[in-house]
Amino acid sequence: MMLLVGTAKGLFRFSRDTADEPWQIDGPHLAGYAVLHTLEAPDGRLFAATSHKIWGAHIYTSEDRGASWSSLEAVPQHPSSSGRGATKAIWYLALARDVLFAGIDPAGLFRSDDGGRSWQPVAGLNEHPTRSTWEPSKGCFAVHSIYVDALQPDNIVAAVSAGGVYRSEDGGDTWQPANAGVRAENLPEPFPETGHNVHRVIMHPRVPGRLYRQCYNGTYRSDDGGHSWTEITRGLPSDFGYGIVVDPNDPDTVFQIPESSSHLRAPVDGKLRVYRSRDGGGTWESASAGLPAEHVYVTVLREAMDIDSREPYGIYFGTSGGQLFASTNAGDSWDELASYLPRVLSVKATKGAPR
Repeated sequence: MMLLVGTAKGLFRFSRDTADEPWQIDGPHLAGYAVLHTLEAPDGRLFAATSHKIWGAHIYTSEDRGASWSSLEAVPQHPSSSGRGATKAIWYLALARDVLFAGIDPAGLFRSDDGGRSWQPVAGLNEHPTRSTWEPSKGCFAVHSIYVDALQPDNIVAAVSAGGVYRSEDGGDTWQPANAGVRAENLPEPFPETGHNVHRVIMHPRVPGRLYRQCYNGTYRSDDGGHSWTEITRGLPSDFGYGIVVDPNDPDTVFQIPESSSHLRAPVDGKLRVYRSRDGGGTWESASAGLPAEHVYVTVLREAMDIDSREPYGIYFGTSGGQLFASTNAGDSWDELASYLPRVLSVKATKGAPR
C-alpha cells in the first residue's frame, strides 16, 4: 500500500506492506514543486502534475513507484494566438486507453496520444460557445476532475472552475454543459446553464453513470452521467466544501468534508468532521471519531482526499495545515499519520508498494 501525498513543497510517499505495520514516509521528492495531482497508470507508471513559481508547470513521470522522477519535455499550453498566456499550473491528469488528458490553468483541456511527448488542445471544450461565461475562481482558473467512463470510453466528464461541468459523448469532439438542477447563488441567475464554480466531481468506477459533485453552493448526485443533478446537501452542516469521495464498491456510500463558508474556508464550528452517507446522499451522519473537534481552522482542498479499492477500504485526507489522516474502517475512526507536512494539495491511494 502506498499513498502519494502532494504538497506545496514536494511529494511524499507513505507506504506499508500490511495493515498491522506502521506507515513509513520518505521524501520530499520533486522538492520545491507544488504537486497538485498524481495519477497511477495500469502498468504502474506514476505521473505528477506540478507547478513552480520560477520553473513553471511540468508533468513528471516515474517508473519505479516514485523513487525517482523525470520531466516530460512537452507541456500542454494554449496557442499564443489565443491570448490566454502561458500555462500557470497543470491541475489534473487522466488516462483512458492510450490517451493522456491534462487540465490546465488558464482553463483548458489537452490530450496526448504519445505518452506526453506532445499535446493537442481539445478544441470542443476549450473553444466552447459558453466560454465567455467562465471566469477565474478564488483558487484557480482551470479544468479539473476529468473522468472517462470505463464502460463507454467515449463518455467524458470534466469540470471548469469557474465554468461548470461539461460532458462529451463522442470522445471529446463535442461538449455539452452538464449543470441542470445545480444552483449558483453567487450568480445573477439561480440555475444557470454554465458559469458554476464547481469544486470537485467524482465518477463511480463501476457505475459510471453515478456522479457526485461538490460546488460553491451545495453537494449533488447524478444518476444519468451528468444529464441532471439532485441536490443532497440536506443533513450536512454547510453547503460549501471541496473534499468528496465515493466507495468504489458501493455507489451509494459517499464521504464529504463540509466547510463553514467561502469566506472562512475552515471546518464548521471549528470541528474537523467527515460526513458519511450510505444512501446516495439521502441522509448523512458524522463519521469523525478521532479527528480534532475544537479550534480547527484548516481546509481540505479538492484533490486532498482519496479512497482506496481494498476490502475493507481506507479513506485518507490531508489539510492545509500539513496534517494527514486515515481511516481503515469506513470512517468509524481516524488516525493522524503526519502532523507537520507542508500544505497538502493532493492525496492518491495507489495499488502497489514502492520497489
